[in-house]
Amino acid sequence: MKKEDIKELSMQDLKDKVVDLKSELTAIKFNHKVSPIDNPNKIKSTKRLIAAILTEIKQREIKEKY
Repeated sequence: MKKEDIKELSMQDLKDKVVDLKSELTAIKFNHKVSPIDNPNKIKSTKRLIAAILTEIKQREIKEKY
C-alpha cells in the first residue's frame, strides 16, 4: 500500500486497517517463532505500514483540531 492509497482512505477505513494489520502482525510473529517464515522482511514491512497509517491518522486529527 502506497502513501497515496493511504491518503485516499476515510478515517474509519484507516482505523479498521490498523486493527487488521496489528492482528496480522501478531500472527506473523507467532508463526515466525514457531517455524521460520519464508520472508522475514514481511514483519518489518507490516510494522512500517502500521506506522504510516497511524501517522496519517494523527495528521488528520491535528488538521481537524486547528
